[in-house]
Amino acid sequence: VIIGTLTISAILVFFIVPLTIVIFIYLTNILLLIYQRNNELKADPLSDVWNRVRKTIATFWDLYARIWHGYELHGVQNLPEGPGILVYYHGAIPIDYLYFLSRLFLWKKRLCLSVADHFVFRLPGLKLLLGVTGVIPGTREECLAALRNGHLVSISPGGVREALFSDESYQLVWGNRKGFAQVALEAKVPIIPMYTQNVREGYRMFKERRFFRQLYESTRLPFTPPYGGLPVKFRTYIGKPIPYDPNITTEELVEKVCKCKFLFSFQTKTAVQALISKHQTIPGNIWKALLERFDKRRK
Repeated sequence: VIIGTLTISAILVFFIVPLTIVIFIYLTNILLLIYQRNNELKADPLSDVWNRVRKTIATFWDLYARIWHGYELHGVQNLPEGPGILVYYHGAIPIDYLYFLSRLFLWKKRLCLSVADHFVFRLPGLKLLLGVTGVIPGTREECLAALRNGHLVSISPGGVREALFSDESYQLVWGNRKGFAQVALEAKVPIIPMYTQNVREGYRMFKERRFFRQLYESTRLPFTPPYGGLPVKFRTYIGKPIPYDPNITTEELVEKVCKCKFLFSFQTKTAVQALISKHQTIPGNIWKALLERFDKRRK
């Protein structure tokens, strides 16, 4: 009985915070459904009609971010007034990105559309939430349409693969992805790098096993659950924009944004990797990240 109790307690400690986040996300969708029904709304989920409930949702997640992770957002002035593509590192779960969306909306009243993996749209009971928060498929046509309508569009080229198989070394797992660069060229918009400090210390994945890697590659479904949820310090940094250059090729633009080189080199051409190199201890250290959460000198 004692061994069983300890085992169950250990499992709960490992997974209770990620599970709580999932519950909060579904409760958010329920709130939207109630709001839609009470106000008899049939408007486009991206329209300003939904801004009142968006503010309520953003306020809740921003409060959660402040209390649990002492969340900070730096570099908002680097975001263009018009359209652009935000490129970011994907943690084990994108909770830091949710914090960013919430604070951006509260500070700037601005909605950033988010490119998500196909499996997200197959999750039951989240359709309205995805629509109101601006989650879109990563097709070229969808992204171009959003940019031409003046929206910011965010994408993590590593996506689920980076979430599952990167680790405390913060290695970018982007492979050969360059579609985002082609879209930036076609839309003639800047690319803005973004990264959240200690995101891997807050939530982690179990070390890669060949079986799980093969399972993901064959199904494109994330079977490995995240664990953790420690109240480590989160700071999101938005880097300087890489402006549109009519003379640059897709390959050159990809190299400028994401050419995965040695993590400690500040001379790398990678804008996202430069943010990681500047703001992150490599390898990540959970204890240090916890201490930073309560270090008043860094505030």
